[in-house]
Amino acid sequence: MDETLAAAADHLAAGDTAALSGLKFSKGHGTGNDFVLLADPNGTLAVTPEQVAALCDRHRGIGGDGLIRAVPSRLLAEGQELLTRHPDAEWFMDYRNGDGSLSEMCGNGVRVFVHFLIAEGLVELPAGESLTIGTRGGAKTIVRTAAGYAVDMGPWEFIFPGEATARAMDSLVSAAGLEVARPALSVSMGNPHTVVALAELAELEATQLFTAPHVDPTPPHGTNVEFVVPSEPLVHDGVGTITMRVHERGVGETQSCGTGACAAAVAIRHWAGQGAPDVWNVHVPGGTVGVKFFLGAAGHEHVELSGPAVIVASGTLS
Repeated sequence: MDETLAAAADHLAAGDTAALSGLKFSKGHGTGNDFVLLADPNGTLAVTPEQVAALCDRHRGIGGDGLIRAVPSRLLAEGQELLTRHPDAEWFMDYRNGDGSLSEMCGNGVRVFVHFLIAEGLVELPAGESLTIGTRGGAKTIVRTAAGYAVDMGPWEFIFPGEATARAMDSLVSAAGLEVARPALSVSMGNPHTVVALAELAELEATQLFTAPHVDPTPPHGTNVEFVVPSEPLVHDGVGTITMRVHERGVGETQSCGTGACAAAVAIRHWAGQGAPDVWNVHVPGGTVGVKFFLGAAGHEHVELSGPAVIVASGTLS
């Protein structure tokens, strides 16, 4: 890059975050899916997309797959609307992708968000107790467990239900490292996902996710793309096991994606057919998360996501 342009880029990155000098932050992750965390109990913190991108920059910023602002639901328009249906959702997870764009929510981020609320003394949540929070993907209820947190992610649905039911696929996905486009199934977990099954781990490792895979047709609001290899055997002692990599919309490849793990289990379970289990282990580069299907309110099938959450550091922006 030309030295003048490089200097301008450095100045822009510094300028983006200069107004946030003195702001306290934490850094946390759930199975390697990492986030910059900000507490805003008074709802006065305005963070621009450029500032989010600068803070999430792994070379010039703190680094993260996204940024989460903890703000009372009553102080956000989205939160106020959600409180009319879920009055106990006191805190809202204001989630941004690493490029600064708004996102509905993030499954791993929900666990880290609740862990952050506890660490900041904003809520109390003993083991075995539950907490409801607000997200742009709806209210989510979290139970603290001995091993971390279990999140009721709500109901899943096919994005293209007609195609999914008739053909068990609704799109074709192309990616570097794969010789031909692969059939895929698109699933909504409150945010969009497109799941591709691969035959073996070597094929998964060869798939290059430096750039976004091409999905045809793309769901209306874009999509995250999961590449999944079923274990052999698929089911052991009543538990299904799959291995996954993911390219996240607005981020790139990440170490883990909670909603993506749920969507991957939905798709593989659908393809496996009658008798497929309701409990799954999903291996991702950052670790393992659990996925469980259960009957929720109004007879809709819900998905539970479980796994750890860690706060690795806290500090003050200079």
